[in-house]
Amino acid sequence: MINIAVLGYGTVGSGVVEVINTNGARINQRIGDELNVKYVLDLRDFPEDPIQEKLIHDFEVIAQDPDVQIVVEVMGGIEPAYTFVKRSLLAGKSVATSNKALVAKHGAELLSIAHEKGINFLFEASVGGGIPIIRPLNSSMTADEIEEITGILNGTTNYMLTKMFYEGAAYEEVLKEAQAKGYAERNPEADVEGHDACRKIAILSSLISGQQVDFEDIYTEGITNITKQDMMYAKEMGMTIKLLASSKRHGNHLHAIVAPYLLDSSHPLYSVNDVFNAIFVHGNVLGDAMFYGSGAGKLPTASAVVADVVDEAKHLHRNIMTMWKSDKLELLPISDTSKRFFVRISGNADAMKAYLDSRFGPVEIVKVDGLDGEFGFVTEEMTEGKYETIAKEFPGILHMIRVEG
Repeated sequence: MINIAVLGYGTVGSGVVEVINTNGARINQRIGDELNVKYVLDLRDFPEDPIQEKLIHDFEVIAQDPDVQIVVEVMGGIEPAYTFVKRSLLAGKSVATSNKALVAKHGAELLSIAHEKGINFLFEASVGGGIPIIRPLNSSMTADEIEEITGILNGTTNYMLTKMFYEGAAYEEVLKEAQAKGYAERNPEADVEGHDACRKIAILSSLISGQQVDFEDIYTEGITNITKQDMMYAKEMGMTIKLLASSKRHGNHLHAIVAPYLLDSSHPLYSVNDVFNAIFVHGNVLGDAMFYGSGAGKLPTASAVVADVVDEAKHLHRNIMTMWKSDKLELLPISDTSKRFFVRISGNADAMKAYLDSRFGPVEIVKVDGLDGEFGFVTEEMTEGKYETIAKEFPGILHMIRVEG
């Protein structure tokens, strides 16, 4: 029998127990042993739930029980999760977590402890929810140099942008609807400001680079400034707007960014809508690959956590996870990266075209019926630094959105 302890009995924690109860026979067959939830740690009591008989309130019970071989951390946040996870690993217990904040901040240290102890620290559910991406990068794609990972990594913002695009709804309207449906928190800042996606791309960047990528170093821009008018221009151009989290190699450097992008219909992420997530990966040998599915939700996320538990149960005394060094990776400054830009500006297109060409290079003018007193244009490829310098000369600029591909 393999005993596990679950830290946290919220949405994901209860989902983990449900997945084990529902698919226990199949899980045991794949492990070759019986998986048993021995403890569930939570501050609360659940008197109407059968889990109550396994519920404890003191982590020391788990830390000091040698029969607990695997700990599942689904509490969220940095503390006390970090303390509990580190102590579990030091006690020789493997850990599976869905905690992106924890992995982004302390992943290098926790992976190192697991490696030294010959156990595992796995975190598949921390990035794509139910979408497998960590495991493929750790095993299936280890022969590749990963040159790009670009993903829609937040279901809340993707749902909101989808509604804005197809229904012509305003930002505030779709935010209220997302909150009513439980897709967005009462305080939606982590999602709509891009912080959630930023931590996820930081984890993926650390994994593919082998060095610590701090999420604080990643340029992050959310969707709060996206308007109905922006979506009207996107439709006029046969494009859509998605919040992308991207990590790309530029020579010997890595560049990471989270920001809204315009995508045309040929882009693999163009048709990823509603609360679904998708991750595009380009390897120098494999070429292109796509991972698509439910990026959040109780059971999809719990499924990924339990998959890690199964992996750990099959490798109780052998470390299987790629490490990254704690040495910090210096990212390529955003000002040195190149792309095209879509710009909305007040004024008359015919009167301004020649001057825009002289400053930005040949631009493509975009007009939308019903939007008077403004127009849009798309620049040629240029560095972010050059764009910012030239844009200062045009006080009439209303909004800029980057163009992918």
